[in-house]
Amino acid sequence: MESVQSIKQRFEIIGNNPGLNRAIEKSIQVAPTDISVLVTGESGVGKESLPKIIHALSHRKHAKYIAVNCGAIPEGTIDSELFGHEKGAFTGATATRSGYFEVADGGTIFLDEVGELPLTTQVRLLRVLENGEFLKVGSSQVQKTNVRIVAATNVTMPTAIKEGKFREDLYYRLSTVEINVPPLRDRAEDIHLLFRKFASDFGLKYKMPTIRLEEAAIELLLSYRWPGNIRQLRNVAEQISVLEASRQVSAENLKTYLPNAHGSQLPAVISSEKKASDFSNEREILYKVLFDMKGDLNDLKKLTLELMKGKDGAAVQKENDGLIRKIYGKGGPPSKSDFETTEDFEAAMEMEYEQTTGYSEESSFEGDSLLAEQTQNALQASSQNKLLAIEQTNLPREGVLGVSDKYHFAEEIQEEETLSLHDKEIELIIKSLERNKGKRKLAAAELGISERTLYRKIKQYNL
Repeated sequence: MESVQSIKQRFEIIGNNPGLNRAIEKSIQVAPTDISVLVTGESGVGKESLPKIIHALSHRKHAKYIAVNCGAIPEGTIDSELFGHEKGAFTGATATRSGYFEVADGGTIFLDEVGELPLTTQVRLLRVLENGEFLKVGSSQVQKTNVRIVAATNVTMPTAIKEGKFREDLYYRLSTVEINVPPLRDRAEDIHLLFRKFASDFGLKYKMPTIRLEEAAIELLLSYRWPGNIRQLRNVAEQISVLEASRQVSAENLKTYLPNAHGSQLPAVISSEKKASDFSNEREILYKVLFDMKGDLNDLKKLTLELMKGKDGAAVQKENDGLIRKIYGKGGPPSKSDFETTEDFEAAMEMEYEQTTGYSEESSFEGDSLLAEQTQNALQASSQNKLLAIEQTNLPREGVLGVSDKYHFAEEIQEEETLSLHDKEIELIIKSLERNKGKRKLAAAELGISERTLYRKIKQYNL
């Protein structure tokens, strides 16, 4: 059995990463058998090298080796490509054609990107794996083939199976032995080595001096995430070899060839604890608002319970100063010393309650409606009295006014009438307060509204 190092030299595999060495070891071990192998790994990691090793070290090495990129063949023709077709099987099938499984009989077939196969083709492939039989497209005659299948994919198979994109039974048939090729970001010790190899190759190819990296550029090369893996590294080495005038490459020059070089060097770190103000969607924001409201409500319940137990208000306020400031802000709630009478203080507290909770008793709405109705009635009565006076005192001597004349006089009076509903409301409140010598409780009773509503009106109109 050949050593890992000799296989690397033979197939020009660069690197000393333990994960890479283990993948090569497994390839050497399974090569003498006919067992099916599934090579997994990200796109661009070099998965295509392992099937070549397996074929070269197997007893099929003198037979054909065919590599098929399943993702590059259209869905409508892939069955014909893999299994062949009969003449007239479909439009354009002017002759019988042999498929890859027929041509590779006795050898090895490498199915790259096997995760992209259509489900109907997966059924045909499963039959080949189980008993070596297949049908050409348009034929009813069963044909036999003796091929070894090595497949590769960059798809996460368990996820594809769960989503119904890949057959579970086919996956287990293909992955009798599964070999994983590590991504380039996990092979830090190999990155600079690979870059130097590619730079040397392109220097010879384009007949120019080989590029060299400065120390800072090497550090950037090693810290970059390389989403395209070896394929991307090779591409970057080729671009720099051709485009850079200086053969000594700085970190600043290298950055221009690395997409997102400023933010992609380090792996993303996800905190296990969310910040209190960090919300990913509206639902979480809504939950926070509801929880905050619940907390405020519980705090208010606590204060109310202490007051109901007969405790002194000043003592309660002093004991719960922090809690009160949390609910009402820095200024705190209205203080009794800020008002002339107890009634004014209680009305102010009720106003504060309405503004804080957004709740208003039905009586306040009824009181507003009643006050508005009284004001409207007063306005209508005033207008009617004035109209009546005009009709009685200003009638033309010739006779009685006609209907159109009455409307004309009414419009003139309404234009002269400057007091609006708003003004009448203020007038009624002022008169009631004067009549009751400033006692708001009596004035509110006379107006048919609650004392709280009257307090709000006084504050609204600056009376």
